Amino acid sequence: MISDNHCPVEATLDLIGGKYKALILWHLNEKKLRFSQLKQMVSATPKMLTQQLRELEAQHLIHREVFPVIPPKVEYSLTETGRSLMPILVAMRDWGAGYLRKK
Repeated sequence: MISDNHCPVEATLDLIGGKYKALILWHLNEKKLRFSQLKQMVSATPKMLTQQLRELEAQHLIHREVFPVIPPKVEYSLTETGRSLMPILVAMRDWGAGYLRKK
């Protein structure tokens, strides 16, 4: 939930600061993914992944599309707002790569 103090950094962290949120957004950058694919990529428990996905959907950063087939098929993708976070995530990736090289 976005806090009321209107600090831009805090607002951004509220959106992407969950344990797996940034990773979920990162993996959805290139393509739509199903729950099982995301679970493998972020190594989260099903409960935690579900929680993070619900929060991202409520924040309008991802779109959840349910297909009326049996068994049910659900795909996740980025919204325009979610895509607008990519420069931040790219900067995080670049900074992390430099940090890891120095270790």
